[in-house]
Amino acid sequence: MKRNLYALLSLLMLASLVLAACGGGAAATEEAPAATEAPAAEEEAVPDINLATYDGTSLSVPAEECNGDYIGEFQSIEATDDHTVVFTLCRPDPAFLSKIAFSVYSIYPSEWIESTAGGDGTRTSEGLEAPIGTGPYMISEWNRGESITFKANPNYWGDAPAADTLVFRWSSESAARLLELQSGTVDGIDNVGPDDFDVVRGDANLSLNERPALNVFYIGFTNTFAPFDNQDVRQAVAKGIDRQRIVDNFYPAGSEVASHFTPCSIPGGCEGDDWYDFDPVAAKEQLAAAGFPDGFSTKIYYRDVVRSYLPQVSNVAQDIQAQLKENLNIDAEIVVMESGAFIEESTAGRLDGMYLLGWGADYPHPTNFLDYHFGAANPQFGNQSPTYYEPIAKAAQIADPAESAPLYAEANNALKEFVPMIPVAHGGSGTAYRADVTGQQASPLGNELFSAMDPGGRDVFVWMQNAEPISLFCADESDGESLRACEQVTEALYSYEINGTAAVPALAEKCEPNASLDVWTCTLRQGVTFSDGSAFDASDVVATFNMGLNTGSPTHVGNTNAWEYYDYLWGLMKKPGQ
Repeated sequence: MKRNLYALLSLLMLASLVLAACGGGAAATEEAPAATEAPAAEEEAVPDINLATYDGTSLSVPAEECNGDYIGEFQSIEATDDHTVVFTLCRPDPAFLSKIAFSVYSIYPSEWIESTAGGDGTRTSEGLEAPIGTGPYMISEWNRGESITFKANPNYWGDAPAADTLVFRWSSESAARLLELQSGTVDGIDNVGPDDFDVVRGDANLSLNERPALNVFYIGFTNTFAPFDNQDVRQAVAKGIDRQRIVDNFYPAGSEVASHFTPCSIPGGCEGDDWYDFDPVAAKEQLAAAGFPDGFSTKIYYRDVVRSYLPQVSNVAQDIQAQLKENLNIDAEIVVMESGAFIEESTAGRLDGMYLLGWGADYPHPTNFLDYHFGAANPQFGNQSPTYYEPIAKAAQIADPAESAPLYAEANNALKEFVPMIPVAHGGSGTAYRADVTGQQASPLGNELFSAMDPGGRDVFVWMQNAEPISLFCADESDGESLRACEQVTEALYSYEINGTAAVPALAEKCEPNASLDVWTCTLRQGVTFSDGSAFDASDVVATFNMGLNTGSPTHVGNTNAWEYYDYLWGLMKKPGQ
């Protein structure tokens, strides 16, 4: 499955060009309030202003808002006939096809969207656990805590799955997953343990597939909590952690220390200076100068879920805890959280210590890493800095990598200075299968499509991953285990090639831009039906995006209602209240 990823990503960018013809001293750049200063009175929250208008076939905001406080990307999405949808943008987007292929933007039937929009502000149980899509499988049963069973979709427009039944199971322990594979109770597993790569290679009954390291593991802070409101503190911690030691001890071959937040295999990802070298002496001096000569107490939050970017979660947490004590005299209490609660609290910027999180590529462009995490509206890290979010926003509109490179260098250097997080590693990972499984996959995007694999002629394909999905309403999820499950059931206008990253047509036969890359016309595939037998047409596309973008719509209800990807990659159709 190995491929020249650099060449592939370069071709993608070339295609875009063708289409385009606890208290402390004040930090150097941040002022901490004096210890005796009374807390400022909280201002009364002003509701955001919804800008969207939706009539069933058209979703839009007033054209003049594209130059105002509205920071969303879409000016309008219109079904011009049953099989054509026109996306009009407020600004050029050379990554449009790569974004639109992401499974979060899969299309649902308009009737189902309405019927599962619960009146209590969340989706109904049917909406969260049994999505209706156009994909090769449909949900048969979700036995919470144990397994999800999928059945082949009899209405699928493409090739029928080789296995009529697909079962997802999960275990947080890599050793347990490998044992299941060795015993033949499962056909494939995700994230082979770092110490088990050679075990799989040496077993004639098994087969190993390695993934490129298109991910990042980072240590996050929320800078509205002391002492991480002090930039010098954050810089000191960045210099006081030996990231090479973590990679050497807890990551498999193919992993590397992160020089930048975005992996260097993505064009434009590693412009600017490398991250801080490990320097415990300088780190301790800077921490003392910031007002903490004896260190301080904090917490390290994490969820006990294995990821390709973090294959040995508890071991890494304990090593970071030990390094903080040894190098900076920081006492860090480890706090393990339930996965869903951890994602919700970290996303909202409500964790008052450090937290261990990461990101796997959804599409191969710097916008996927930088825009999502470091946009002005993202509260995850507290108060974001214009020193990086302004050049990031400008670079996102430029198709030519050479032209955007100086902006990405400016942004990466500002991230290093401000330290909203510490990039630690780009983690190598792998999947393993029984040797008789054909069409084996280890997607660099983590979106294996099981309908394209044959489990040795057996009627049931059993897959074991790291954790149980949070929900199957993936328009409002960011969890990789959830997204992989959804991808078997729902489809977007484009998808990604199997075992690759190129965006290819799916529910759309083609999406073509104008010369300035701010109007994209998508011609839909005809004769497609959803698994419930209803016909797919352009109004379903508009209804789906209305659900995700229109904050005033009664269908804009999900699981957590964070709508992370819709918000950070497209921007919701709203502007701040006056």
